[in-house]
Amino acid sequence: MKLSARFPRTAAGGAALALLLTLSGCGGGGSGSAGGDDGKIHVLVYGDAANKVEKELVATFNKTSEVKAVLDTIPGADYQAKLQTIISSKQAPDVFFNWGGGSIKPFVDAGLLLPLDDFIAKDPALKSKFLPSVFNSATVDGKSYGIPMRGTQPVMLFNNGKVLKEAGVKPPKTWDDLLDAVKALKAKGVTPIALGGGDQWPTQMWFQYIYDRVAGPELFQKALDGDKSAWESADSKKALGMIKELVDTGAFGTNYDSVKFTDQGSSTLVATGKAGFELMGSWVYSTHQEAHPAFAKKDLGYSAFPSIEGGKGDPANLAGNTNNFYSVLKKTEHPEAVAEFLKLQYSDKFVKAQLGIGNLPTTTNTPDFLDEAASPKYAKYQYDLVKKAPAFQLSWDQAYPQSAATSLHQAIQQFFNGSIDEDGFIAAMQALPTS
Repeated sequence: MKLSARFPRTAAGGAALALLLTLSGCGGGGSGSAGGDDGKIHVLVYGDAANKVEKELVATFNKTSEVKAVLDTIPGADYQAKLQTIISSKQAPDVFFNWGGGSIKPFVDAGLLLPLDDFIAKDPALKSKFLPSVFNSATVDGKSYGIPMRGTQPVMLFNNGKVLKEAGVKPPKTWDDLLDAVKALKAKGVTPIALGGGDQWPTQMWFQYIYDRVAGPELFQKALDGDKSAWESADSKKALGMIKELVDTGAFGTNYDSVKFTDQGSSTLVATGKAGFELMGSWVYSTHQEAHPAFAKKDLGYSAFPSIEGGKGDPANLAGNTNNFYSVLKKTEHPEAVAEFLKLQYSDKFVKAQLGIGNLPTTTNTPDFLDEAASPKYAKYQYDLVKKAPAFQLSWDQAYPQSAATSLHQAIQQFFNGSIDEDGFIAAMQALPTS
Protein backbone atom coordinates (compact mmCIF):
# COMPACT_ATOMS: atom_id res chain seq x y z
CA MET A 1 0.00 0.00 0.00
CA LYS A 2 1.55 1.25 -3.85
CA LEU A 3 -0.71 3.69 0.20
CA SER A 4 0.86 2.34 -3.19
CA ALA A 5 -0.28 2.57 -5.04
CA ARG A 6 -1.25 0.34 -6.40
CA PHE A 7 -2.64 0.43 -6.83
CA PRO A 8 -1.93 -0.58 -5.52
CA ARG A 9 -3.52 2.10 -6.32
CA THR A 10 -6.75 3.55 -7.60
CA ALA A 11 -8.52 1.82 -10.42
CA ALA A 12 -10.81 2.96 -13.21
CA GLY A 13 -14.43 1.86 -13.07
CA GLY A 14 -16.55 1.45 -16.18
CA ALA A 15 -19.00 4.15 -15.16
CA ALA A 16 -16.10 6.46 -14.45
CA LEU A 17 -14.94 6.31 -18.03
CA ALA A 18 -17.62 8.82 -18.95
CA LEU A 19 -15.67 11.35 -16.92
CA LEU A 20 -12.50 10.93 -18.91
CA LEU A 21 -11.18 13.80 -20.94
CA THR A 22 -9.12 13.44 -24.07
CA LEU A 23 -5.42 13.31 -23.31
CA SER A 24 -3.96 16.47 -24.81
CA GLY A 25 -1.52 15.98 -27.64
CA CYS A 26 -1.86 12.19 -27.85
CA GLY A 27 -3.23 12.53 -31.34
CA GLY A 28 -0.08 14.35 -32.43
CA GLY A 29 0.45 18.01 -33.07
CA GLY A 30 2.06 18.76 -29.68
CA SER A 31 -0.78 20.89 -28.35
CA GLY A 32 0.94 21.94 -25.19
CA SER A 33 2.04 20.97 -21.68
CA ALA A 34 5.60 20.90 -20.45
CA GLY A 35 7.01 19.83 -23.79
CA GLY A 36 5.29 22.44 -25.98
CA ASP A 37 3.83 25.44 -24.19
CA ASP A 38 0.23 26.38 -25.00
CA GLY A 39 -0.01 28.91 -22.17
CA LYS A 40 -1.61 26.42 -19.79
CA ILE A 41 -0.51 23.88 -17.22
CA HIS A 42 -1.52 20.32 -17.93
CA VAL A 43 -2.34 18.10 -14.96
CA LEU A 44 -2.32 14.39 -15.77
CA VAL A 45 -4.19 12.02 -13.47
CA TYR A 46 -5.23 8.40 -13.24
CA GLY A 47 -8.70 8.08 -14.74
CA ASP A 48 -11.32 6.86 -12.27
CA ALA A 49 -14.18 7.98 -10.03
CA ALA A 50 -11.90 10.30 -8.03
CA ASN A 51 -11.55 12.56 -11.10
CA LYS A 52 -14.72 14.27 -9.87
CA VAL A 53 -12.69 16.03 -7.18
CA GLU A 54 -9.79 16.81 -9.46
CA LYS A 55 -12.14 18.48 -11.93
CA GLU A 56 -13.56 20.60 -9.10
CA LEU A 57 -10.11 21.73 -7.97
CA VAL A 58 -9.02 22.62 -11.50
CA ALA A 59 -12.19 24.69 -11.89
CA THR A 60 -11.47 26.43 -8.57
CA PHE A 61 -7.90 27.20 -9.62
CA ASN A 62 -9.00 28.56 -12.99
CA LYS A 63 -11.34 31.09 -11.38
CA THR A 64 -8.41 33.15 -10.11
CA SER A 65 -5.35 32.08 -12.08
CA GLU A 66 -4.19 33.89 -15.20
CA VAL A 67 -2.50 30.70 -16.35
CA LYS A 68 -5.25 28.10 -16.69
CA ALA A 69 -5.01 24.42 -15.79
CA VAL A 70 -6.25 21.58 -17.96
CA LEU A 71 -7.07 18.17 -16.47
CA ASP A 72 -6.00 15.24 -18.62
CA THR A 73 -6.78 11.63 -17.71
CA ILE A 74 -5.63 8.19 -18.75
CA PRO A 75 -7.83 5.16 -17.89
CA GLY A 76 -6.38 3.38 -14.87
CA ALA A 77 -5.40 0.13 -16.56
CA ASP A 78 -3.27 2.03 -19.09
CA TYR A 79 -1.89 4.76 -16.86
CA GLN A 80 1.61 3.53 -16.10
CA ALA A 81 2.38 2.36 -19.64
CA LYS A 82 1.19 5.58 -21.27
CA LEU A 83 2.91 7.76 -18.69
CA GLN A 84 6.19 6.00 -19.48
CA THR A 85 5.60 6.73 -23.17
CA ILE A 86 4.84 10.44 -22.90
CA ILE A 87 6.92 11.53 -19.89
CA SER A 88 9.92 12.58 -21.99
CA SER A 89 7.98 13.61 -25.10
CA LYS A 90 6.43 16.87 -26.27
CA GLN A 91 3.14 15.61 -24.83
CA ALA A 92 4.54 15.42 -21.30
CA PRO A 93 2.31 17.04 -18.64
CA ASP A 94 3.42 19.80 -16.29
CA VAL A 95 2.08 17.94 -13.26
CA PHE A 96 1.33 14.23 -13.00
CA PHE A 97 -0.21 11.70 -10.62
CA ASN A 98 2.01 8.97 -9.15
CA TRP A 99 2.58 6.75 -6.13
CA GLY A 100 5.88 8.17 -4.91
CA GLY A 101 8.67 5.73 -4.01
CA GLY A 102 9.92 3.56 -6.82
CA SER A 103 7.30 4.91 -9.23
CA ILE A 104 9.14 8.24 -9.63
CA LYS A 105 12.79 7.37 -8.93
CA PRO A 106 13.56 6.51 -12.58
CA PHE A 107 12.21 9.93 -13.60
CA VAL A 108 14.37 11.59 -10.95
CA ASP A 109 17.41 9.65 -12.09
CA ALA A 110 16.71 10.73 -15.68
CA GLY A 111 16.63 14.38 -14.63
CA LEU A 112 13.00 14.86 -15.65
CA LEU A 113 11.51 16.05 -12.36
CA LEU A 114 11.66 19.39 -10.60
CA PRO A 115 12.74 19.26 -6.93
CA LEU A 116 10.05 21.02 -4.94
CA ASP A 117 12.30 22.36 -2.19
CA ASP A 118 12.18 25.90 -3.59
CA PHE A 119 8.37 25.79 -3.67
CA ILE A 120 8.40 24.62 -0.05
CA ALA A 121 10.85 27.32 1.01
CA LYS A 122 8.42 29.95 -0.30
CA ASP A 123 5.37 28.18 1.16
CA PRO A 124 6.37 25.87 4.06
CA ALA A 125 2.74 24.68 4.29
CA LEU A 126 3.36 22.58 1.16
CA LYS A 127 5.21 20.30 3.55
CA SER A 128 4.02 21.14 7.06
CA LYS A 129 0.33 20.65 6.23
CA PHE A 130 0.88 16.93 5.54
CA LEU A 131 1.69 14.04 7.84
CA PRO A 132 5.49 13.64 7.75
CA SER A 133 5.54 9.86 7.24
CA VAL A 134 3.36 10.28 4.17
CA PHE A 135 5.07 13.34 2.73
CA ASN A 136 8.45 11.65 2.90
CA SER A 137 7.27 8.79 0.67
CA ALA A 138 8.01 11.02 -2.32
CA THR A 139 11.44 12.13 -1.13
CA VAL A 140 14.31 10.86 -3.28
CA ASP A 141 17.95 11.36 -2.38
CA GLY A 142 16.99 13.90 0.26
CA LYS A 143 14.91 16.10 -2.06
CA SER A 144 11.12 16.44 -2.25
CA TYR A 145 9.54 15.45 -5.54
CA GLY A 146 5.88 15.07 -4.66
CA ILE A 147 2.97 16.80 -2.94
CA PRO A 148 0.33 14.43 -1.49
CA MET A 149 -2.99 14.39 -3.35
CA ARG A 150 -6.14 12.26 -3.04
CA GLY A 151 -5.50 10.42 0.20
CA THR A 152 -3.95 7.51 2.01
CA GLN A 153 -5.10 4.17 0.62
CA PRO A 154 -4.79 1.27 3.03
CA VAL A 155 -5.88 -2.09 1.70
CA MET A 156 -8.73 -3.61 3.68
CA LEU A 157 -10.99 -6.65 3.50
CA PHE A 158 -14.34 -5.42 2.18
CA ASN A 159 -17.51 -7.48 2.34
CA ASN A 160 -21.17 -7.75 1.46
CA GLY A 161 -22.79 -7.68 4.89
CA LYS A 162 -26.02 -9.24 3.67
CA VAL A 163 -24.22 -12.19 2.08
CA LEU A 164 -22.13 -12.75 5.20
CA LYS A 165 -25.17 -12.65 7.44
CA GLU A 166 -27.03 -15.21 5.33
CA ALA A 167 -24.03 -17.53 5.55
CA GLY A 168 -23.61 -17.02 9.28
CA VAL A 169 -20.20 -15.41 8.75
CA LYS A 170 -18.55 -12.44 10.43
CA PRO A 171 -15.56 -10.43 9.21
CA PRO A 172 -12.56 -12.65 10.07
CA LYS A 173 -10.18 -11.58 12.80
CA THR A 174 -7.78 -14.50 12.36
CA TRP A 175 -6.53 -16.67 9.50
CA ASP A 176 -8.56 -19.61 10.80
CA ASP A 177 -11.66 -17.37 10.81
CA LEU A 178 -11.00 -16.60 7.16
CA LEU A 179 -10.69 -20.27 6.21
CA ASP A 180 -13.93 -21.02 8.08
CA ALA A 181 -15.68 -18.15 6.27
CA VAL A 182 -14.51 -19.54 2.93
CA LYS A 183 -16.08 -22.92 3.73
CA ALA A 184 -19.35 -21.35 4.87
CA LEU A 185 -19.69 -19.14 1.81
CA LYS A 186 -18.87 -22.00 -0.55
CA ALA A 187 -21.62 -24.04 1.11
CA LYS A 188 -24.04 -21.24 0.22
CA GLY A 189 -22.97 -21.33 -3.43
CA VAL A 190 -21.21 -17.97 -3.21
CA THR A 191 -17.67 -17.25 -4.39
CA PRO A 192 -15.99 -16.54 -1.06
CA ILE A 193 -13.53 -13.91 -2.30
CA ALA A 194 -13.79 -11.78 -5.45
CA LEU A 195 -10.42 -11.22 -7.13
CA GLY A 196 -9.54 -9.12 -10.15
CA GLY A 197 -6.69 -11.42 -11.11
CA GLY A 198 -6.78 -10.19 -14.69
CA ASP A 199 -5.20 -6.95 -13.46
CA GLN A 200 -2.54 -8.89 -11.48
CA TRP A 201 -1.97 -6.16 -8.88
CA PRO A 202 -5.07 -7.14 -6.85
CA THR A 203 -3.53 -10.62 -6.46
CA GLN A 204 -0.38 -8.94 -5.19
CA MET A 205 -2.35 -7.57 -2.22
CA TRP A 206 -2.71 -11.06 -0.78
CA PHE A 207 1.05 -11.60 -0.93
CA GLN A 208 1.74 -8.23 0.71
CA TYR A 209 -0.44 -8.92 3.72
CA ILE A 210 0.33 -12.60 4.21
CA TYR A 211 4.06 -11.90 4.02
CA ASP A 212 3.68 -9.04 6.48
CA ARG A 213 1.64 -11.08 8.95
CA VAL A 214 4.02 -14.06 8.76
CA ALA A 215 7.38 -12.29 8.62
CA GLY A 216 6.75 -8.68 9.57
CA PRO A 217 7.69 -5.76 7.29
CA GLU A 218 11.42 -6.43 7.67
CA LEU A 219 11.53 -9.31 5.19
CA PHE A 220 10.22 -7.30 2.28
CA GLN A 221 12.42 -4.34 3.16
CA LYS A 222 15.41 -6.67 3.27
CA ALA A 223 14.58 -7.92 -0.24
CA LEU A 224 14.01 -4.37 -1.48
CA ASP A 225 17.41 -3.36 -0.11
CA GLY A 226 18.98 -6.00 -2.32
CA ASP A 227 19.30 -9.05 -0.04
CA LYS A 228 17.80 -11.68 -2.33
CA SER A 229 18.13 -14.41 0.29
CA ALA A 230 14.99 -13.02 1.94
CA TRP A 231 12.83 -14.74 -0.68
CA GLU A 232 14.19 -18.20 0.17
CA SER A 233 13.86 -17.79 3.94
CA ALA A 234 11.68 -20.04 6.09
CA ASP A 235 9.20 -17.20 6.61
CA SER A 236 8.91 -16.61 2.87
CA LYS A 237 8.22 -20.28 2.25
CA LYS A 238 5.65 -20.34 5.05
CA ALA A 239 3.83 -17.38 3.50
CA LEU A 240 3.81 -19.05 0.09
CA GLY A 241 2.40 -22.21 1.66
CA MET A 242 -0.46 -20.24 3.22
CA ILE A 243 -1.21 -18.51 -0.06
CA LYS A 244 -1.39 -21.88 -1.81
CA GLU A 245 -3.59 -23.24 0.97
CA LEU A 246 -6.08 -20.44 0.49
CA VAL A 247 -6.16 -20.83 -3.29
CA ASP A 248 -6.55 -24.61 -3.01
CA THR A 249 -9.62 -24.23 -0.79
CA GLY A 250 -11.39 -22.60 -3.75
CA ALA A 251 -11.55 -19.26 -1.96
CA PHE A 252 -11.32 -17.32 -5.22
CA GLY A 253 -13.33 -19.59 -7.48
CA THR A 254 -11.78 -20.79 -10.73
CA ASN A 255 -11.96 -17.88 -13.18
CA TYR A 256 -10.35 -15.10 -11.14
CA ASP A 257 -7.69 -14.47 -13.79
CA SER A 258 -10.51 -13.56 -16.20
CA VAL A 259 -11.96 -10.96 -13.83
CA LYS A 260 -10.67 -7.40 -13.46
CA PHE A 261 -11.12 -4.64 -10.94
CA THR A 262 -10.39 -1.94 -13.51
CA ASP A 263 -13.65 -2.66 -15.33
CA GLN A 264 -15.55 -3.09 -12.03
CA GLY A 265 -15.78 -6.84 -12.50
CA SER A 266 -14.63 -7.91 -9.04
CA SER A 267 -16.35 -5.10 -7.15
CA THR A 268 -19.62 -5.85 -8.94
CA LEU A 269 -19.42 -9.48 -7.81
CA VAL A 270 -19.41 -8.26 -4.21
CA ALA A 271 -22.07 -5.58 -4.69
CA THR A 272 -24.47 -8.01 -6.41
CA GLY A 273 -24.06 -10.73 -3.80
CA LYS A 274 -22.11 -13.16 -5.97
CA ALA A 275 -19.06 -12.92 -3.72
CA GLY A 276 -18.61 -12.36 -0.01
CA PHE A 277 -15.28 -10.53 0.29
CA GLU A 278 -12.77 -8.50 -1.70
CA LEU A 279 -9.31 -7.44 -0.54
CA MET A 280 -8.94 -3.99 -2.03
CA GLY A 281 -7.66 -0.48 -1.44
CA SER A 282 -9.83 2.03 0.35
CA TRP A 283 -10.67 3.63 -3.01
CA VAL A 284 -13.19 0.84 -3.66
CA TYR A 285 -15.62 2.84 -1.52
CA SER A 286 -15.82 5.58 -4.16
CA THR A 287 -16.21 2.88 -6.85
CA HIS A 288 -19.22 1.45 -5.04
CA GLN A 289 -20.54 4.90 -4.16
CA GLU A 290 -20.70 5.76 -7.85
CA ALA A 291 -21.73 2.41 -9.35
CA HIS A 292 -23.66 0.78 -6.48
CA PRO A 293 -24.84 3.62 -4.20
CA ALA A 294 -27.53 1.61 -2.39
CA PHE A 295 -25.04 -1.16 -1.61
CA ALA A 296 -22.41 1.37 -0.46
CA LYS A 297 -24.89 2.91 1.93
CA LYS A 298 -26.48 -0.24 3.34
CA ASP A 299 -24.45 -3.43 2.98
CA LEU A 300 -20.81 -2.53 2.31
CA GLY A 301 -18.69 -3.72 5.22
CA TYR A 302 -14.95 -3.58 5.90
CA SER A 303 -12.36 -4.91 8.30
CA ALA A 304 -8.61 -5.14 8.76
CA PHE A 305 -6.64 -8.04 7.32
CA PRO A 306 -6.73 -11.03 9.70
CA SER A 307 -3.95 -11.86 12.12
CA ILE A 308 -1.86 -15.00 11.64
CA GLU A 309 -1.12 -17.02 14.77
CA GLY A 310 2.59 -17.26 15.44
CA GLY A 311 3.40 -14.61 12.86
CA LYS A 312 5.99 -11.92 13.42
CA GLY A 313 3.93 -9.12 11.91
CA ASP A 314 1.80 -6.87 14.09
CA PRO A 315 -1.92 -7.38 13.26
CA ALA A 316 -2.24 -3.59 13.14
CA ASN A 317 0.27 -3.27 10.28
CA LEU A 318 -1.10 -1.95 7.00
CA ALA A 319 -0.25 -2.43 3.35
CA GLY A 320 -1.30 -0.34 0.39
CA ASN A 321 -0.46 3.09 -0.90
CA THR A 322 0.67 5.61 1.68
CA ASN A 323 -0.69 8.30 -0.63
CA ASN A 324 -0.80 9.46 -4.23
CA PHE A 325 1.33 12.42 -5.22
CA TYR A 326 1.63 15.20 -7.76
CA SER A 327 5.11 15.59 -9.22
CA VAL A 328 6.28 18.35 -11.52
CA LEU A 329 8.21 18.16 -14.78
CA LYS A 330 11.44 20.19 -14.71
CA LYS A 331 10.71 21.72 -18.13
CA THR A 332 7.36 23.25 -17.19
CA GLU A 333 7.02 26.78 -18.53
CA HIS A 334 4.82 27.88 -15.62
CA PRO A 335 6.42 26.92 -12.28
CA GLU A 336 4.74 29.79 -10.41
CA ALA A 337 1.29 28.69 -11.54
CA VAL A 338 2.11 25.08 -10.72
CA ALA A 339 3.15 26.10 -7.19
CA GLU A 340 -0.18 27.88 -6.71
CA PHE A 341 -2.07 24.84 -7.99
CA LEU A 342 -0.28 22.54 -5.56
CA LYS A 343 -1.38 24.71 -2.63
CA LEU A 344 -4.95 23.56 -3.25
CA GLN A 345 -3.94 20.06 -2.12
CA TYR A 346 -3.98 21.11 1.53
CA SER A 347 -7.00 23.41 1.34
CA ASP A 348 -10.20 22.83 3.29
CA LYS A 349 -12.02 22.46 -0.03
CA PHE A 350 -9.70 19.62 -1.03
CA VAL A 351 -10.15 17.80 2.28
CA LYS A 352 -13.94 18.07 2.24
CA ALA A 353 -14.20 16.97 -1.39
CA GLN A 354 -11.95 13.94 -0.92
CA LEU A 355 -13.79 12.85 2.21
CA GLY A 356 -16.99 13.25 0.23
CA ILE A 357 -16.00 10.40 -2.09
CA GLY A 358 -14.58 8.17 0.62
CA ASN A 359 -10.91 9.15 0.35
CA LEU A 360 -8.87 9.99 3.43
CA PRO A 361 -6.50 12.95 2.94
CA THR A 362 -3.28 13.00 4.92
CA THR A 363 -3.38 16.70 5.72
CA THR A 364 -3.06 17.91 9.29
CA ASN A 365 -6.56 19.44 9.11
CA THR A 366 -8.30 16.21 8.05
CA PRO A 367 -9.53 15.32 11.57
CA ASP A 368 -11.51 18.59 11.62
CA PHE A 369 -13.75 17.36 8.80
CA LEU A 370 -14.23 13.63 9.41
CA ASP A 371 -17.85 14.19 10.41
CA GLU A 372 -18.47 15.67 6.94
CA ALA A 373 -17.26 12.58 5.10
CA ALA A 374 -19.53 10.57 2.80
CA SER A 375 -19.50 7.98 5.57
CA PRO A 376 -18.11 9.42 8.81
CA LYS A 377 -17.92 5.93 10.27
CA TYR A 378 -15.79 4.71 7.34
CA ALA A 379 -13.56 7.78 7.40
CA LYS A 380 -12.92 7.49 11.13
CA TYR A 381 -12.27 3.76 10.85
CA GLN A 382 -9.63 4.37 8.17
CA TYR A 383 -8.10 7.26 10.08
CA ASP A 384 -7.75 5.15 13.21
CA LEU A 385 -6.19 2.28 11.22
CA VAL A 386 -3.59 4.59 9.71
CA LYS A 387 -2.94 6.46 12.96
CA LYS A 388 -2.37 3.25 14.95
CA ALA A 389 -0.45 1.25 12.34
CA PRO A 390 3.09 0.44 13.54
CA ALA A 391 4.11 -0.09 9.89
CA PHE A 392 2.54 0.85 6.55
CA GLN A 393 4.05 -1.19 3.73
CA LEU A 394 3.98 0.44 0.31
CA SER A 395 2.50 -1.76 -2.43
CA TRP A 396 5.24 -3.99 -3.76
CA ASP A 397 4.97 -2.79 -7.34
CA GLN A 398 5.32 0.82 -6.21
CA ALA A 399 8.16 0.13 -3.81
CA TYR A 400 10.19 -1.68 -6.48
CA PRO A 401 11.51 0.24 -9.49
CA GLN A 402 8.98 0.34 -12.33
CA SER A 403 11.33 -1.81 -14.42
CA ALA A 404 10.46 -4.67 -12.05
CA ALA A 405 6.68 -4.32 -12.18
CA THR A 406 5.87 -6.62 -15.10
CA SER A 407 8.08 -9.47 -13.90
CA LEU A 408 6.81 -9.05 -10.34
CA HIS A 409 3.17 -9.21 -11.42
CA GLN A 410 3.78 -12.22 -13.63
CA ALA A 411 5.51 -14.14 -10.84
CA ILE A 412 2.65 -13.43 -8.46
CA GLN A 413 -0.02 -14.41 -10.97
CA GLN A 414 1.80 -17.57 -12.03
CA PHE A 415 2.36 -18.81 -8.48
CA PHE A 416 -1.22 -18.03 -7.58
CA ASN A 417 -2.66 -20.00 -10.50
CA GLY A 418 -0.15 -22.83 -10.22
CA SER A 419 1.87 -22.11 -13.37
CA ILE A 420 5.06 -22.00 -11.30
CA ASP A 421 5.91 -23.64 -7.99
CA GLU A 422 7.54 -22.23 -4.87
CA ASP A 423 11.05 -22.50 -6.28
CA GLY A 424 9.95 -20.77 -9.50
CA PHE A 425 8.44 -17.89 -7.56
CA ILE A 426 11.51 -17.48 -5.37
CA ALA A 427 13.79 -17.45 -8.41
CA ALA A 428 11.60 -14.89 -10.16
CA MET A 429 11.60 -12.57 -7.17
CA GLN A 430 15.35 -12.91 -6.72
CA ALA A 431 15.79 -11.84 -10.36
CA LEU A 432 13.96 -8.54 -9.87
CA PRO A 433 16.06 -5.38 -10.15
CA THR A 434 16.13 -3.37 -6.92
CA SER A 435 17.64 -0.19 -8.28
